[in-house]
Amino acid sequence: MRIVQLIDSLEPGGAEKMAVTYANVLASEVSFSALITTRKEGALKKELDSDVSYLFANRKSVFDARSIWQVRKYLKKNRVSIIQAHSSSFFFALLLKITKPSLKIVWHDHYGFSDFVSERKNKKAIQLASLFFFRIITVNDKLKVWAEKNLYCKAIKYLPNFVSVTNNDDGIRLKGAEGKRILCLANLREQKNHLLLLKVAKKIKEIYPDWTFHLVGKDFGDTYSATLRERISVLELENTVFLYGSTDNSGYVIKQSQIGVLTSVSEGLPVSLLEYGYFSLPVVTTAVGEIPSIIKETNGILVPEGNTELFSEGLLKLIADSDYRQKIGSAFKNDIEQHYTKESVLKDYLNFINNGN
Repeated sequence: MRIVQLIDSLEPGGAEKMAVTYANVLASEVSFSALITTRKEGALKKELDSDVSYLFANRKSVFDARSIWQVRKYLKKNRVSIIQAHSSSFFFALLLKITKPSLKIVWHDHYGFSDFVSERKNKKAIQLASLFFFRIITVNDKLKVWAEKNLYCKAIKYLPNFVSVTNNDDGIRLKGAEGKRILCLANLREQKNHLLLLKVAKKIKEIYPDWTFHLVGKDFGDTYSATLRERISVLELENTVFLYGSTDNSGYVIKQSQIGVLTSVSEGLPVSLLEYGYFSLPVVTTAVGEIPSIIKETNGILVPEGNTELFSEGLLKLIADSDYRQKIGSAFKNDIEQHYTKESVLKDYLNFINNGN
């Protein structure tokens, strides 16, 4: 098998991390493993292993003939038979297939608003594109059900994201007192609902003023970002909540933290949650997307989406009891090792690509 991962950008994000992860783990499993980024490079480029072939297409427009031709030549030279297109990169994959009909497209759907997938804006485009898909991989069961009902390609499988992290002590150094840090590893998007986290932070500050919150993720410099910064000021949380931007070494910031949180209104299967578990970080998270299939009473605290009171109660419980934090953190790590590592997913992946089941 000679396979390429296709992604629009290498800025840190869930789909982007999985594209890099698949390229890396397949390098030792198939004849040729590569990654192509179409539109923009980014910090995740340095996480590519040396034995993974790489190409930056530098696409300037939707129908950029130069970049399409460049990638086609690359695929032909390296005798690539399969292209795994992550998220919206499926459109570029279709343009490539027009020029190289033998190319097989595996669409990897990472749609983050899976709880609202019926409202998906580009449904018609995906439906038409699915006529040319060879396989479809989804990151949770809700997306699988949607694909089965709406798309023409019927070779569809839910494969969970799996964890693969950089593990060295180099990167962002978190502020605040050691041993009293709460981490939210998520890009600054409305879907992640950091505004709820600020309300929680205000409540926690009143009881445990020395505990701090650390928001690590890409800042898009948009209205949402400006609103977050304004709310931090209004709530007088400047010395409680810290923003850092994105990181290419999530393991380093996780190891500096005592509790991990996610306050999302919708999710697929968040890679950051798997990373929390990989490092035994106890978590409080909202019950959205595929998260309830991972977090149980024994390995974390799950609360209804949008419930500030219950989220605060969960955090207070973890803050007050370090033994409990250690207990559920260890249980979480054990579950991740059993079900969400490359060893647990790769066999199913290769069987699906080869046999469609």
